Amino acid sequence: MFTISAFADEIDPDPQKQIDILKQCGIRHIELRSILKTNVLDLTDLQVSELKSLLDKNGFRLSAIGSPVGKTKIDEPFAPQLERFKRAVHLSRVFNTPNIRIFSYYLSEGGDWDDWRREVLDRMWQKCALAAKANVRLVHENEHRIYGDSPERVKDLMETVREQLAMPATFGAVYDPANYVFCGYDPWQGWQLTKEFTVHFHIKDWVNGEEHGRLAGEGHGRIAEVMADAVKRNYEGFATLEPHLLGGGPTGGVTGPELFPKAAAAFKKVLDQAGAKYQ
Repeated sequence: MFTISAFADEIDPDPQKQIDILKQCGIRHIELRSILKTNVLDLTDLQVSELKSLLDKNGFRLSAIGSPVGKTKIDEPFAPQLERFKRAVHLSRVFNTPNIRIFSYYLSEGGDWDDWRREVLDRMWQKCALAAKANVRLVHENEHRIYGDSPERVKDLMETVREQLAMPATFGAVYDPANYVFCGYDPWQGWQLTKEFTVHFHIKDWVNGEEHGRLAGEGHGRIAEVMADAVKRNYEGFATLEPHLLGGGPTGGVTGPELFPKAAAAFKKVLDQAGAKYQ
C-alpha cells in the first residue's frame, strides 16, 4: 500500500493554499520542508503550533520532517548540524511523524570520498543513536553531490550503518529516481542496488540535461518499472510527490498550484497501471 504525500511547498509558500490544493488531489499527507519560505528547522515554536493546529483542523498528517540535515560540507563542524538534527527530532514528536529526511554531506573542496567515508559513517551512527532513543526513523535521500548520490555509495551507507545498529530499521533509504538521472546514474540500477533498503519514495521524473522535472512516467526515471517492482515486493510506505515541474535546486522546487494536480494525477495513473493500492 502506497500512501501518497507531497512536498507541499512546491505548490505555494502559504500552508492554507497547500492544503486547499492537496484536498483537491485527494492527498492528506505533507512532507514538511518549509512554509512561508522558512525552512522547517527554522520555524518558531509559535509557527509550529499554528501549523499543527491547521493540519489537525483539516485532517492532515506529516509523512516526514523534510529536514536539510547533512546538506553541508563534510569538513564543516558537526556540532551545529547535530543541534539542528535535535530540533528535527523534537518536531517529529510534535507532529507525530515517524520519519526524518536526512542527507550524507557534500565533499570538501579538493577532497576525496575515500578520505571522508569514515566521518560520514560516524555522523550517521550518532544521528541514528539519537533517532533510536526517540523512536523515529531516518530516511536518507540520494541527493546530487552528497556521499550517497550514487547507488553504490547508498548501498554502502545502508549496509555499513545498519549492521552496527541494535535496531537496523532506524535507518532506511529514500529512492528518488530523478536524482539518479540528474547525477548521470541509471535509476534502474539504483533501484536494484537499494530496493532492499528502500522505505520511502520521492516522486519526480527527469530527462538528463533539462532544467525542470517531468510528470511521472514521462522522463528517464523508469518510474513505472520501479513502481511495478515495488508492488511485487509488497511495498508499504509513503510516496512523496516532489515534481519540480517549474524548476528546482538545493533548497527545494517549484511546481505551482496549477500543475501540482497534474503531477498527482500522473503518478496515480502510474500506480494504477502497476496494480498498486494507494491512499
